[in-house]
Amino acid sequence: MANNQMTLVEKNASWGLGVVFSLRMLGLFMVLPILTTYGDTLNGANETLTGLAIGIYGITQAFFQIPFGLLSDRFGRKPLIISGLSIFTIGSIIAAITHSIWGVIFGRALQGAGAISGTIMALLSDLLSEENYTKVITFLGISFGITFSLAIVLGPVITQALGLQELFWIIAILTIISITIMRFIVPSPSKCTLNRESSLVTSSIRHVISNVHLMKLNVSVFFLHALLMSNFLGIPKKFIKSGLSADEHWKIYLFTMLIALAITAPLLIYAERKRQMKKVFILSIGCVLGVESIFWIIERPIWPLIASLQIFFISFTLMEAILPSFISKQSPAGYKGTAMGVYTTSQCIGVATGGFVSGWVLDNMGSNILFLSNMLMTLSWFILSLNISEPRYLSTLRFHLKIKDFMQDPMQLQQFLQKQDGIFDAWVLPQEESIYVKIDLKITNRSAIEQTISQLKIKSIIHHPVQPNNSK
Repeated sequence: MANNQMTLVEKNASWGLGVVFSLRMLGLFMVLPILTTYGDTLNGANETLTGLAIGIYGITQAFFQIPFGLLSDRFGRKPLIISGLSIFTIGSIIAAITHSIWGVIFGRALQGAGAISGTIMALLSDLLSEENYTKVITFLGISFGITFSLAIVLGPVITQALGLQELFWIIAILTIISITIMRFIVPSPSKCTLNRESSLVTSSIRHVISNVHLMKLNVSVFFLHALLMSNFLGIPKKFIKSGLSADEHWKIYLFTMLIALAITAPLLIYAERKRQMKKVFILSIGCVLGVESIFWIIERPIWPLIASLQIFFISFTLMEAILPSFISKQSPAGYKGTAMGVYTTSQCIGVATGGFVSGWVLDNMGSNILFLSNMLMTLSWFILSLNISEPRYLSTLRFHLKIKDFMQDPMQLQQFLQKQDGIFDAWVLPQEESIYVKIDLKITNRSAIEQTISQLKIKSIIHHPVQPNNSK
């Protein structure tokens, strides 16, 4: 049985890259709730340009995500991550020293251009064993929700106490700390290996975008983040009209996010254990539809607006966790990395579209039309979601081994694995010395499959064919 204890290298890689990932997300998200209210102090600011400043990091991140991944394969993960963080730092400094909305737009664009999230995942794959990689990725998913919640609260608090420019200086300092961690703490891998569970493979993109189930999920994350950006533009204006000053908004964000995190965890456990993810997902979209309707109709009093914001954050947090799980379950064996890359690109385009379009609508048509548009968008999303398939509750495992040690014909091993009880898909890639399998963890597990593979001998398969032992 494999030893799952982390080595010192794995521990340093896990916590070091986890901190880097979280600090970058913190720097991106802290700005979201405050630009609408504090961006008015910038020269040349209006709602359209403020929306562009909020969302522009999405389009640059989407544009540079694939090039960063390809360059990291050639020049190494750590140098590309440090380069991305350096670009992020420059963008933060530009936003900190400017007094113009255009300076903030340029700074935010540079922040997004340092698109290192995928490269961080690939470096973790290089440095961690398969078992520990799965654990760390799960932890990063949890930390993402916590980081987002923390950012939504810290942004307004810091800006209220120090100012908008000072917030960007703090973001720059946090990024310099990340560079230091990358330089001196995170280990360097002996070599870069291709793990299709964490890396985007350009030759697989066509297969992913032609998958109808995956594309529905990509459209869903586009809608989700477009609505997030739109609400961060429109809701602060609603609060101010209701008599809540900008320096009090952080209190609302703090309590609503804490409650959202507390409620989300048991709902996610229920959805996974009871295999009711589609039901919870559709219910969450229905709640967002109701929220956008209330934002459209109600101006005062403030309590219905706060209650609606609470429901939105609960629904957003749920869907932010469910959608990647959907992607993981729906993607074929060996395609998860590419599927997640396309998913992240759709998310970033949603951020950019939601920021710019919502800013323009708010500037030219007012908040009522903005929330009416959000309601109609959510209604379209709700109708689309009714046709989303309940996912097969399967997990993907990767095994790194030398295929030539087992048989001359890898297809024979692939067909043999596909017949095993609990395995629903398998892909053997001898050129990458990898095997990817989709399994039902209620039927089998990694140890059982490792034992099966280790016992395989070419004679036992060629001269004594193994009969299927499952009924699917």
